[in-house]
This record gives sequence, C-alpha cells and structure tokens, in this order.
Amino acid sequence: MKLNKKFFTLFIILMIGCLNSYSQTLKKIVLDTTDYYSGHYLVMEPENKDSIAGVLFLLAGFGQRPEHSTPETKLHTIARKNNILTIFYAGGNKLYADSITQLKITKVLKDVLNRYKVKSNTFVLGGYSAGGMIAMRYVELCNEFPSKFPIQPKGIFTIDSPIDIFTIYEQLEESAKNKYSELAVEEAVRAIGHIKNDYGVPLENIATYSKLTAFSMNKTYGQNEQFLKNIAVRTYHDVDIAWRIKNRNQTVHGSNYEVTAELINRLVLMGNDKAEFMQTFQTGFRSNGQRHPHSWSIVNEVELIKWMNGLIY
Repeated sequence: MKLNKKFFTLFIILMIGCLNSYSQTLKKIVLDTTDYYSGHYLVMEPENKDSIAGVLFLLAGFGQRPEHSTPETKLHTIARKNNILTIFYAGGNKLYADSITQLKITKVLKDVLNRYKVKSNTFVLGGYSAGGMIAMRYVELCNEFPSKFPIQPKGIFTIDSPIDIFTIYEQLEESAKNKYSELAVEEAVRAIGHIKNDYGVPLENIATYSKLTAFSMNKTYGQNEQFLKNIAVRTYHDVDIAWRIKNRNQTVHGSNYEVTAELINRLVLMGNDKAEFMQTFQTGFRSNGQRHPHSWSIVNEVELIKWMNGLIY
C-alpha cells in the first residue's frame, strides 16, 4: 500500500511537471473571441526566440481546434530545439480554403509576422487530414498571387489529406450510402452537410469548386497543382490496405493516397524534383494508443524538421 502511495505521489509530481512545462512553452494567442474554432492559435516559441530561423504552420483536421493537434505530434518540440517557431491553427468545419478561411489564415500569419518579426519567406505549411487540403490550397494561392498574400512559403506537406474536393464528395456519398462503417457514415453525413450548405454539390458547381480544390484528378475541373511546380511538396500516408479493409471496409480506391500519388506524379513530370510521396507502413497511432493510419504519427518528426531546415537555410 505504501508503495502504491509513493507511486501515486511520484505520478502526480511528474504530471504537474509536464503541465508546467506545457504552459511555459505553448502560448495561446486570441484574435477573435467569437470564433470558437479559428479565433485563436497556439504557438511554441523556439529556445532562442530572438533569432527565429523559420516558421512551421500546422493546420488541424476537419471540425477540430488547434488544441486537438498538440497531443498527437512532437513536431513542435523538435522544432523548438531547431530554432523554429511552430503555429497550431484550425480551419474548423471546412474542407477547403475558401475566401473566409483565406482571410482568417492571413490574419493569423500577419499577426505572427508582426509579433515575432520573422521573415515572410521562411514558412513551411502542413496539415492533418482536411487541414492539409486547406494548407496546400493556401500555398498555391500564395504562389499564384504573391502580392495578395503575406508569405512566400518554402514548402508544404500533408498528413493523409484528401486534396480533391470532387473525389472527396464522391467518396463521402459512397460512405454514407453503403453504411459499412458507423463512424465513416457519421463523418460523411456531417461533411456533406457542410459542403452543400457552403457552395452546393461540387459537380453542379464546378466553376466554384475548381477554385477551392487544391487538386483535381479530372484535369478539366482544374489544374491548381501548376502552382506547386517550384516548391517542395510532401504527402504522407500510412499505406496499410489490410487495416482499412478490416476496420473500414475501404479499398485503395477510397483512400486519400490514390489521389496524392497522382499529384506527386504530375509534379515530377513537370520537373519538380522536390515533390515526394512519403509512404510509411503501420506507423499510425493516436495519442491514446489506438492504431489508426489516419494519424499525425505517420510523420517522422525529426526527419521532417531536418527536411524543413534544408529548405529555410
């Protein structure tokens, strides 16, 4: 019993130490108190914040807040030791960087530029799930209209992200219809509702969605990947087909990596030697220990920060 009490006391001390460390390094910057999802961002300052080498801007997944990302990755802790400022942000219930989302991201980026006096050409953007779609499209817009956006990104990476709105919508409809997975159906119905409420059904509004999607398998719907021709691009995936069949009744056709593989191939054909398909296997785990290919953990944090250093130095 005494041993248990000692163990419990030690556990509490360690937890308090971890919480204190968390509060000292992660700061919350509020820009709009009325915006539950996107009115604030979290920032991890580097050890030497007076000489910041670059900025890592990370976007959370669909329906998430910045706080959902921090327990799932160690990117910010590795970045801190490499003199890189990390920003956690969220697009809320968005799958794309529409004009409203663009304005919100731009507002945050301008605040970061002003608050930390960092260089506008030392940013690398990344996103998990839908956050990757938003981040990628924003980077494309920065390259397409450089005078209208506050940064000139050095790179973009996505973490098992859907990047083609037209394909996404078809997949969501299929998931809602076949009802193989209760979780997949719930997410599909919710996402379809948000998309319809925003701009209607994609195939009925191609002109609108062609400006929102980061990529399109059907080239007649748009070719926004041309604005990634001269920038470093990475797409991360845990390609565990057996897991998806067993747990979600999903085939390769329903995966996000089928689309991103096409993107990377097109970029390579354009001459982009910095476009990479980052394939992993059984690396996806949530912070609670749950095995899931759709997770932040599929990214090797140390290797990614090394990659970013190669872009900004």
